[in-house]
Order: sequence, then structure tokens, then C-alpha cells
Amino acid sequence: MEKKKTALSAEEKIRLLNGKDFWHTDDLDGKLPFITMSDGPVGLRTERKGEDGNSFTIPAVAYPSIEVLANTWNTQCAQAMGECLADDCRDRGVELLLAPGVNIKRDPRNGRNFEYFSEDPYLAGTMAKAYVLGVQEQGIGVCLKHFCCNNLEYDRLHQTSDVDERTLRELYYRPFEIVCEVKPVSVMCSYNRINGEYGSEYKKGFDFLRDECGFDGAVVSDWGAVRDRTAAAKAGLDIEMPHGEAGMQKLADDLRAGNITEAEIDACAERVLGLVQRLKEMGKDKENKRSEQERISVARDIAAEGIVLLKNNGVLPLSKGARLSVSGIYAKPDDTNYLSGGGSAKVKWLENTADLPAALSSRGFEVSYEGAFGTSVIFSFIHNARTAILNAAKADVSIVCVGTGGNLEFEEGDRSQLRLPDVQERAILDTAERNPNTVVIVFAGAAVDMSAWEDNVAAILYAGFPGMGGMEALADILSGKINPSGKLTETFPLDGEDVPAVNTYRCAGVTRYQEGLDVGYRYFDSYGVPVLYPFGYGLSYSEFFYRDLKVSADADKVIVEYAVENVSERDGKEISQVYVGEAAPLVYRPKKELKGFSKDFVKAGKSAKVRIELDFRAFAHWSTARDRWEITDGVYEISIGASCKDIRLKTKISVENGKFVL
Repeated sequence: MEKKKTALSAEEKIRLLNGKDFWHTDDLDGKLPFITMSDGPVGLRTERKGEDGNSFTIPAVAYPSIEVLANTWNTQCAQAMGECLADDCRDRGVELLLAPGVNIKRDPRNGRNFEYFSEDPYLAGTMAKAYVLGVQEQGIGVCLKHFCCNNLEYDRLHQTSDVDERTLRELYYRPFEIVCEVKPVSVMCSYNRINGEYGSEYKKGFDFLRDECGFDGAVVSDWGAVRDRTAAAKAGLDIEMPHGEAGMQKLADDLRAGNITEAEIDACAERVLGLVQRLKEMGKDKENKRSEQERISVARDIAAEGIVLLKNNGVLPLSKGARLSVSGIYAKPDDTNYLSGGGSAKVKWLENTADLPAALSSRGFEVSYEGAFGTSVIFSFIHNARTAILNAAKADVSIVCVGTGGNLEFEEGDRSQLRLPDVQERAILDTAERNPNTVVIVFAGAAVDMSAWEDNVAAILYAGFPGMGGMEALADILSGKINPSGKLTETFPLDGEDVPAVNTYRCAGVTRYQEGLDVGYRYFDSYGVPVLYPFGYGLSYSEFFYRDLKVSADADKVIVEYAVENVSERDGKEISQVYVGEAAPLVYRPKKELKGFSKDFVKAGKSAKVRIELDFRAFAHWSTARDRWEITDGVYEISIGASCKDIRLKTKISVENGKFVL
């Protein structure tokens, strides 16, 4: 696309590098078109001003949180969600969606983990790539965020993430690199510093995006992330958001003083003009792909595929017509804050559709319900709790709904621990004591410590933050209408103290990533540390058998083929995962790393053939000595499994003189 040349004064160019207000780029008093932006990785958070001058949020479709989307392991779901969000944007006059976030889940206590895909960079990048493709093919731009190493909320405006080069390349840069394959129109810098450099001034990182990843869009600041406007512009940050007179004045003063050149300002201004032009052309003649009601259906379908069955002793699916007791305000909240994280990603639902008791009743179950408890004793009711326990004792199956919500997981704050509030753990244990058929549904944005009660209950469903179609999806899974197929995209540790970053998390000023590559399952696998639920884990009402592994290779890739057989009497979907590890590495490598996956629908008694291509990067590591990706000669083990711990098939392949040898 050829950029239009516009004759602008130095003052006008500087204005372009600054937002006009909170949500718009500057139009230079009508001389140029402007861009409207909005928060919203899981639904639009569009703000408008009323006649009284006060801001209000427009209701929107509330999709499942990004962590639920990731738990689908389904790129088609990710692309569909992106398409729906683009339609939502068009309906509200938004041209740039400030999403998605691809930051790595370094520690499950991060208060913003519900906005991120995974602890694994390949999975995060692959799912986000499909999401971005969905948004941009529908004529709306994305702002990929937060670049980079924004892995905690504590002291985010000041702390520096100190990370070695290899870890940066293999973990924290990698999702951005993958998404850049589909040309996101913009990237958002992070608040924090990276090895001492503020995210808004991170020239090394911006050069990596532009020179190595082919990123040709504009870099936008997170809101209020710019410390030195001149330093940021010289580094390659194009737009400071929101509007700030101080930043523009500093640029003007420094231009006159010779601290920044007109050529450096021109480079930023040209990228801003290119962004505006690109978005206007992308949106031209585009029409909505789905009606609002169809988008709600998509949200429900994603929730159904992203809910994870963690435990089941046979109580699920529920017997037809069973008597159920349901407790916990998460089952029927009067405030959707219980079912979402807090901060800029929080969506005002079109309507509160969260009513699990009603959804179960409509499917023929006899249901009693008591809210009984929330997140703290103060908001729990002793009388109602007693009633809930009595109901549980009389029921065939008791369902306890627990979780976190926007009061415990939110932007600018981190969780202090992974355990649920005491009142919730007590409710689970008291219920299970009176009814052995107790099912727990967890509504949360990241891993939860279940050690106090996991052994006491019959079944556990991890619902995440499932959005406005979540209760219908849950009712379908509980009743057996839908076969659960989600799997975890992060490790659930036995204890928060087992997480490798525990001693360097929430350090004031400096956060040293001394665990290096050993994040999530890479650490737990490599060092044999037991976990509650491993990465990639999730149960089904079906049973699958893996067989017929075949491996072939050509000059630049390895092809892995195998069959997944459904050996049960129920149709289902299985997520198979391909891991690669070097048998005797000369440089440190984690035991194995995810390099491919497939989600396949398999009819009862039938098989699905799976084909995964592993390219050069699946076997390579970043050589700090040579400043490049390289494959060392040696023996590599290819493992195919139902989770990182449940490996079903294995084979080995050699690399000799840089070539694959079977």
C-alpha cells in the first residue's frame, strides 16, 4: 500500500504523535481522518459521555476471557471470536481494538492472567495469531500487547524485568514474533522497564519487531506509560496515549534544542499516517459477518469448548431428572463482576444471563439454590449457608460454585495467594461431608490451589470467566449434551510456593527472571516437581487411544503423523500435543517443549488422522554466542501426548550436520 504524502508543519507532526483525547488520534482540526480506539480483548469496553458530561460504558457482548479461549486449543474458535469482536467494533464506530494480550503467564498470581493465553509461547502466539487474523480480516485493526515482559501488575510503572537474551528470545518475544506473521497494524508498549529500559523507550525491542519480525505498523503507548516523550520517539514509539500537553511541549522544545531530529519525528509521523490510512482502507466496504445474536451464540460455543473437566469419578454427566442443590453466588450473581476480571478488560454485559440454576431446571433437573457465600465472610450469609448444606444432604448431586472475580483478579493488582477464600473452601468441605456426589465449579482467571478440598469432591469443572453464554454451556456439559473438550494452558501447582518465580515475584524495583527458560511446565517437567494438574490436561466423557506414529523428514521440516481413536461410545473432541526435547543437549534445554497441537472431533469407535509439521524453529535454540537461532547436532525426542505428563507415543530423530536423519 502506497502511503499518501501530506505536507505538515513540525507542530502538526508533533500533534500526530499524541492522542487527541482519551480514545482518538489527532485529526489536526479536521485536516486528516482520525482513529477511534477501544479496550476489549473479551468484549468492547466502549465509553461515551452523557449529556451531563459524565462517562458511561456501553453494554456489549461479553465473550469468555482469553484464558478460556486458550483452553479451547482451537484456532477456529480464536478466529471466530476475533471476527465477532470486529463486528462489535464496527457497530460502535471503533477502528482499533486494544487487544489481544500475549504476555506469558510467568506466575499464576498475576492479576491480569485472565487476559493472557498461556505459559507457553508457541500456544499463546498460535492462538493469538488466529484471533488477530479474525479481527483484521473483518476490517478492524488490533493493538498487540504488552511489549514486553509485563508479567506482573505489582509496581508495574517502575519495576524492571531483568531477563537474559536467550529467555527473551525463546519465551517473551516469541508470541509477538508469531503474531507478526499476520501483520498486526499496531503494537502497545508495556509500562515496566526491560533490563532497565522503559517499555516506551525500548529501542532494542522495537527494532526486533520491525527488522526481524517484519512489523510495519505503529507502536502505541499504554495509557500513561511514557516517561520521556523525546526518548520514546527516538526509540521508535509513534503515538503517546492518552492526550498530554507535556509530551508535545517536550518534543517541540527538544526539536528546537537539537535533542531530536526532524527526521526522527518524520519517521514516527509517517507511521501514524500509515496507520490511519491502513485502517480506513481495511474498513472500507466491510459489513458485519454475524448478527449480535449470532455473536452471543459464538461466545457460548467458545465457553463450551474452553471449560475444562479436571476430575470426575463418574458423577458426570448428571443422570436425567436428578435432584440438584446449587450453592454459591457465582451460580446466579446479581453482579457480573463475580464472573470477570477487573480493569480495562472488564465488559458491561448486554444482559446478565448468569443463572445456572435456571439453565439446569430448563434441562429437566429438580434444582434448589442458595447464594450462601461470596468472596468473604462479610458477604456470606450464615442462615443461607445452613440452608445450602441441608439442601445438599437431600440432593442426588450437590454443585458448589466458587471463584475469584474482579475483586481478586484485576489490573494493577496481583493475587496474594492461589487458594480460594476461606469461606469458599469451608463451604466445599461442609457440602462434601454431607453429600459424596459434590461437584465444584471454579470461576477464576488463572490457576487455583485446590489442595484443601480436591480429594473430598467427586468432580471439578474449571469454568474460568466464561462470559455471558457460560452458564448455558456449563448446563450442557453437566447434563451431557456437550462433551467437555477443554484443556489447561497453564500448570496448576500443588502450592503457590512451588512456582519457580516465587522468590522473585513482587520484588520492588527489580524483578530478576532468574528461572530463565524454566517457566510453567518447562520447570515442573525438567525438575520432576509434582503438580495438581499439568499443562495440557483435561478430561472428557470419551476415552481416546493414540496409535500409528509415523515420522518423515525433508530438507526443512519434520512431519509427524499419528491416529487418535475414540474407544468410547460417545463422540468427542481430543486435543493431542506434540513436544520436542533434546536427549543430551550441549546447552541447557527444558526436558520438552510444545511445538504442535491439534484438536480433532472423533466419532465413537472411529479414528482421526493427525498431521503436524515441525519446522526448523521447533528444534532450534537461541545461541547467545552466535546471536542467531541454530540446531545443534544430536538426538531429539518427539513426544505425543494428551498432556505434557500423559505421553502416549514417542520416537527419536537425529540431526547430523544440520540435517534431519531418521
